[in-house]
Amino acid sequence: MVKRRNMIAQIILMILTLGIYGIYWFYQTAKELKFITQDSEAAPVLWTVLFLVPFGAIYSLYRYSIVYEKVCTEKLNKWVLFMLGLVFYPALWFLVQTDMNAIADRK
Repeated sequence: MVKRRNMIAQIILMILTLGIYGIYWFYQTAKELKFITQDSEAAPVLWTVLFLVPFGAIYSLYRYSIVYEKVCTEKLNKWVLFMLGLVFYPALWFLVQTDMNAIADRK
């Protein structure tokens, strides 16, 4: 099940929790992407744990980008999304959440 999330509320939560909400968001959206794609190789818990490790975060973003590419409405290339995540993470967050909200609205 994909949950619609308010973008303004997320920004406020991100500020109030000093970024911890971002980790929760990453896990929840990874779990939702796994549900949508039915990808047996997707591992949201592992990706979230690795996201906290410096070089593990690179692997997590890459795997996340692969799964996201399968469901995104803009048909972004996984490499574009991966590089956005590495260079300017808020852009990745905005693109992913916009698409997830669109998917939630359709269902």
